[in-house]
Amino acid sequence: MNNSHLNCIFEPRKSEFYFMHDISQYQDFFITYLKKQSIRKEPKNLYEPIEYILGLGGKRMRPVLTLMAAEVFDTNYETALPAAMAVEVFHNFSLVHDDIMDDAPLRRGEVTVHEKWNINTGILSGDAMLILAYQYFEQYEPEVFRNLAKLFSKTALEVCEGQQWDVDFEEKNDVTIPQYLKMIEYKTAVLVAAAMKMGAIVAKTSEKEADLIYDFGLNLGLAFQLQDDYLDAFGDPETFGKQVGGDIIENKKTYLYLKALEFSTPEKASELEKLFSLQLDDNSVKIETAKAIFNESGASQATQEAIEMYTFKAFETLEKMDINSEKKDILRTFGENLMGRKV
Repeated sequence: MNNSHLNCIFEPRKSEFYFMHDISQYQDFFITYLKKQSIRKEPKNLYEPIEYILGLGGKRMRPVLTLMAAEVFDTNYETALPAAMAVEVFHNFSLVHDDIMDDAPLRRGEVTVHEKWNINTGILSGDAMLILAYQYFEQYEPEVFRNLAKLFSKTALEVCEGQQWDVDFEEKNDVTIPQYLKMIEYKTAVLVAAAMKMGAIVAKTSEKEADLIYDFGLNLGLAFQLQDDYLDAFGDPETFGKQVGGDIIENKKTYLYLKALEFSTPEKASELEKLFSLQLDDNSVKIETAKAIFNESGASQATQEAIEMYTFKAFETLEKMDINSEKKDILRTFGENLMGRKV
């Protein structure tokens, strides 16, 4: 993401100038804060895996959104750092447990926690991360703490519900588009939305504005996950960072797959269903055949149109927000960068 042109937006605030930073600066601020956290404690087999997964990198998109949202509502990003840390710890907790459920060997190009240690350690360290996330809210005054914890509890439960639906869909042959969209909303989008609303809560903005930035984040989160589905099939292996075609190999019923079934002839739909029942040693032909059906049926185009639709829904929400036009432009540019991402 190149947002270097965004780092000098000024807004009068009392007798001083208040400015927002660019994305890379927020990333740096958060990583500096993360490195100062004292997570190394005894027993080391509980805390070392936590330090390990938090140190594996990633885009840090969710904590960045928390910091950004605080400054959208005229509060210094530093105030939002503990809330941003809670979001990042929770996100990584969910990844540790997801990796166990998926039996995944790699995360961000490195060995997963349960492979590096063992499954029991992965489960217990993940549990500890969930509790650790809540502890970061204790740095706020009672009313802010209560509002953050309430949103966080609701979001954490929804993420679990989304994950369960994802697991259920692997065995289900009649998944509908609305069911799939609800699953990705809960599994992915609600945490993006909550990350932004937490910044608003820390900034003590109005409930109306906090709800609007939540809706903005929710629609961006849906666009982000649909883009992930699309890139999984059609991304550049050099830039995507994951195995291209992974969803096809795992027979995941993504938006691409469901749209292809909807748009295909009965013969092609049957071919695709048969393809997604296979477990093969060499998946190269399977991947290419599925991608061809996605393209020929119009599912690829429909997925890109859905990504655009949710991004523009997010932008419509922006217009309702009581913030200045420069800040709207920053959030719009962030959304456009997500829509056009290659990784």
